[in-house]
Amino acid sequence: MNPTRPDAPQGTPVGRRIVLGMLGLGAAGVAAAPLLQRGVEALARQDPTGLTDALPAGGAFRYYSVTASVPPKNARTYRLRVDGLVDRPSTYTLADLRTEPQTRLVRDVQCVTGWRVPETPFEGVRLSRLLDAAGVRPEARAVRFTCFDGAYSESLTLEQARRDDVLVALRMQDEPVSHEHGGPVRLYVAPMYFYKSAKWLSGITVTDAVRPGYWEERGYDVDAWVGRSNGREDAPTV
Repeated sequence: MNPTRPDAPQGTPVGRRIVLGMLGLGAAGVAAAPLLQRGVEALARQDPTGLTDALPAGGAFRYYSVTASVPPKNARTYRLRVDGLVDRPSTYTLADLRTEPQTRLVRDVQCVTGWRVPETPFEGVRLSRLLDAAGVRPEARAVRFTCFDGAYSESLTLEQARRDDVLVALRMQDEPVSHEHGGPVRLYVAPMYFYKSAKWLSGITVTDAVRPGYWEERGYDVDAWVGRSNGREDAPTV
């Protein structure tokens, strides 16, 4: 581990019309998820713009980012900073994280827009282990996550962050997390909608209150329990 903080490149946020379009698609998914999935698959086959590449088809994942581009990181350049209301701020390399005990979870991935990828394996370090190593202070109430795309952020309460099914994930679908899927390291919050599982994770900051993340600032729920938020009643609770 290294006590210095790496510089984070600043991404260019996607335009407002695209964001509103994605939110509109989310509302459509809430109302008609199966129909939406079939429509997305059909659109992906004929859309000449390539915009539907941001959406899942055929039960799989596709590349999606809220910025125009995300510079990749590798084992040499990647760093994860843990700081804020802690006694022992630390910076982890990819090698550091690989030496920590690894936990494997297999859960359905559920997006608030309606699509689902069943029985998806994720593997990584329990977030609670990194928080314990940092020494969380008594006044702490929440954890904020930032990403090296320079735009995305998320938050959990401290109680949520300490759950056994919240990982700092290094592997996805039994392979190292690719850049397209938010690698080399991403957050995985198994019991919540997938927007809580921040990609390209670079910062874990312990705070005294929950701060709304990127999509919460645009209308999504801060507490994103599958089946119990964002107006959805048809999704199973993990």
